[in-house]
Parts: sequence; structure tokens; C-alpha cells
Amino acid sequence: MVYRFTIISDEVDNFRREIQIDSEATFLDFHRAILKSTGYADDQMTSFFICDDNWEKETEVTLEDMGTSSDIDSWIMEETPLNELLEDEKQHLLYIFDPLADRAFFIELTEIITGKDLDEAVCTKQIGEAPQHVLDFDQLMATQVATTTFDDTFGDDEDFDLDELDPDGFEMGSAEDFENMLY
Repeated sequence: MVYRFTIISDEVDNFRREIQIDSEATFLDFHRAILKSTGYADDQMTSFFICDDNWEKETEVTLEDMGTSSDIDSWIMEETPLNELLEDEKQHLLYIFDPLADRAFFIELTEIITGKDLDEAVCTKQIGEAPQHVLDFDQLMATQVATTTFDDTFGDDEDFDLDELDPDGFEMGSAEDFENMLY
């Protein structure tokens, strides 16, 4: 059986990849096919997330064993065949390619092709340039500042009492020093 995946980005409108891969291939094989189709280096701690219909993360498949507790199922790319976690068309996945900035590709299992096998993954459609693989520190900070919004009511919480603030926890000096920083 062959899975056909469609991959898009929320950063680049005209980016699209379609990859066909055998259903018995591992998530590591799929990871490598994505890297090859985008030209990305294999130097990040990437993860796949199996998502629900609303793109909410459910099951994580990691590149390396993260040493999670035995209460939680641990899925490792190299050890997990695609067909162990994916069985229905239209299933959603996220592929976190820049974990520091939490940037991801949106993936859908678009088609399951029965009666066919593949020895290795094939990128069957390649449209547009992939987004930059990893943001440098300045870009990351600019993105964080741009997406963090403060309005005129920031700090106007009626329950906020500056005297309750422990300045020692911030290692900044006295409460007066901290108050001067705010105003």
C-alpha cells in the first residue's frame, strides 16, 4: 500500500509538496523524504504530531527517544512504521521542522493507494520554495515581538499589587528599582 501526502506551509503561500511513500516505511523514512524535497539539513530535533480534524496535536513521533515516563507511549521515528499510526485518508499531521521557533508543515494523508508498493519515497509534486529552515536569533526575536501584542490595558489588572512582587526572584534589586523599570 502507498500513502500520498500533501504538505503545505502557513508561511509560504505557493509552497506545496506531494510525497508518495510505502505504508510500511518508517516515520524516519518520511522525515528524510521531506528534508530531501525541501533541501533542509538533517540537524534539528524534528517531530511529527498526529492531529485531530482541527489540527490539535495528539500523538508525537520523535526523532530521538526523549526518555518520557513509562506511562506515556513513546513513538520513535526509526521504530515506527507509518501504518502503525496512520490508517485513514484525510488524517492530519504536523511536522515540526524548526523546534526552537515551533514552525511546522501541515500534512494530510490525501490518498491511500492499494495494490502498489514503493521501495523508497518519491516527491511527485514540488511547487514553490520551502520556507527558511531555521530562523536565526534576530528573526526569532522579531517574530516573537511581532506576534506578542500589548494593548493599553496591559498591567491594568485590578488584582495586581506591586508590593506583593518578590524582586529577589528576579535578581534585579529592590522593588523600587523594579518599579522604576516599569515606568
